[in-house]
Amino acid sequence: MNFGGDGDIAFEVKGYAGIVTLTRPKALNALNNAMVLALMAALDDWESDPAVHHIVIKAEGRAFCAGGDLLELYRNAEAGNLKYGFFQDEYRLNARLGVYPKPVIALINGIVMGGGVGISVHGRYRVMTQNSVFAMPEVGIGFFPDVGGSFFLSRLPKNVGMFLALTGYRIRAGDAFECGLATHLTDADALPDLEQALAAAPDADALLERQPAPSSIASAALDHDEIDRLFCHGSLDGIINALDGARATSELAAAAYKAIGAASPTSLAVTFRQIKAGRDLSLADCLRMEYRILVRMLQGRELYEGIRAVIVDKTQDPHWQPETLAEVTPAVLDAYFLPLGDDELTKVAEAQ
Repeated sequence: MNFGGDGDIAFEVKGYAGIVTLTRPKALNALNNAMVLALMAALDDWESDPAVHHIVIKAEGRAFCAGGDLLELYRNAEAGNLKYGFFQDEYRLNARLGVYPKPVIALINGIVMGGGVGISVHGRYRVMTQNSVFAMPEVGIGFFPDVGGSFFLSRLPKNVGMFLALTGYRIRAGDAFECGLATHLTDADALPDLEQALAAAPDADALLERQPAPSSIASAALDHDEIDRLFCHGSLDGIINALDGARATSELAAAAYKAIGAASPTSLAVTFRQIKAGRDLSLADCLRMEYRILVRMLQGRELYEGIRAVIVDKTQDPHWQPETLAEVTPAVLDAYFLPLGDDELTKVAEAQ
């Protein structure tokens, strides 16, 4: 079964399940445009196929999906070719998953970040294992939590979404389950059996309802009530001041304060605003807002400086401009959110 993807993604129908496998393990299954378009084509085909009752998305190797292909993005930018089209297609795929009528089950074993979150979090179920590591680390490379981050992060309980967005903190399955990012947990060794069970089951909802939580997966490691106290403030300065005041006695506050201090000030300001705004928007409207931000980010310098420092040169020394939050003026911030006129993101499914 071939919907495209240049060999980086595979498709088959097994019993009642349409199975999608990301097959780019050496690149940690980072998404490229061919993979996005192929997955969209499969979803379109399987939606009207009565033999396919639900969709399973899984991956080869030690990562589910580490995000978009940032090195490819960097090289394209160096060549003067800004890839707006990839993000248009990716965001439309995210919106499609948000309203897809059949259950979509992501089997997440390993790293899930950025674009990998986008192809999993908007479906109905996320099954994580003890190997799963979730993060939205975009502020550390001069970017922002896109792929609908303003929608799903803003809806996590106890301000965990704001915490994840501003710090890029990596959490394991126990914390992901605690806040609802994971809907189910299973042992990694049990994933093949679960896949077979999903293929044999006409009703994925009923099957997953009976899925027991394994004792092999540790419960939440973070204090979500403490996160709420530290990240509940109505301004970015309020959060930073709370972290500063608590970091002498709190490891979590100290780690969060350090992470925020190393991130792009522009990214932090944009991210705080987008998460606050996303609470009152549909998924489709969040993605439209994010596309406006994305266009300005691609036309700026912070993202490429972050990719250079973290991925290309690996020096971990990004030189942010501006250097401080105080220099990110209201006018500078507002410009990221302005409408794009004829270049607006269109044709996204309306998702509430």
